[in-house]
Amino acid sequence: MAYETIIVEREDAVGKITFNRPDKLNAYNQTLSKETRRAFDEFVADKSIRVIVFTGGKARAFMAGADINMLSTMSSAKDSTGLVDEKMLNIDLFESCPKPIIAALNGLAFGMGCEIAMACDFRIAVQSAQLGQPEIKLGVIAGGGGTQRLTRLVGLTKSLEMNIIGDPISAEEAYRIGLVTKVVPDDKLWEEVAVYTKKLSNLSAVSVGFCKKAVRGGASLADIKDGIKLEHDCFFEVLMTPDAQEGTKAFLEKRKPRFNVN
Repeated sequence: MAYETIIVEREDAVGKITFNRPDKLNAYNQTLSKETRRAFDEFVADKSIRVIVFTGGKARAFMAGADINMLSTMSSAKDSTGLVDEKMLNIDLFESCPKPIIAALNGLAFGMGCEIAMACDFRIAVQSAQLGQPEIKLGVIAGGGGTQRLTRLVGLTKSLEMNIIGDPISAEEAYRIGLVTKVVPDDKLWEEVAVYTKKLSNLSAVSVGFCKKAVRGGASLADIKDGIKLEHDCFFEVLMTPDAQEGTKAFLEKRKPRFNVN
């Protein structure tokens, strides 16, 4: 299937979506949103895909935010209805997706770019990358989870600074405050992504899905007792699966487990 604003690739168990508007620094618009949603849904449904990766290709940006031309035409609620079209990308789906998702941050990740990255499970950034929520400088605020996910990831104080002042931070600073998983030299990004995808692809897909459910679901609960209950439920569900039986049997037999690929 041909795409206008993204490149979609499959390599073994990895599905890769590359934002491809280099002349616009991969700025988010309605076409990119709909195409990304379509490709993402296909990867989620494809049982052979174990890991999903987002990146920004040859541009010096992962995604430099929303297309200002799109925002400038929205002067009423009616004008913005396209942003909630059911065919548009809903990054909340990343968190409920049972498959691990990696943001390979090859450059700037501002606004919607930072928000998409934060919805992913792992964020691997090159040293030259910068992250930020600069919407305030346009007279607006983050609208894709930037005020909420950032607060949960880095805390109230830093989130207020990044959202209200709007200045970007370096990849190293992002790592220091827990916003990114790892920082690598600019020419080592795909080597590190390959390390992660190999590890993730060899794990039990069902166990990874339950682990995401427990971690992400528990993080949104106010009472840790509710989180522990969720963990217990997930633990006993996964314990009954063939992968759990295979994993424990392989450990006792001192061999590598052969997890179900379906």
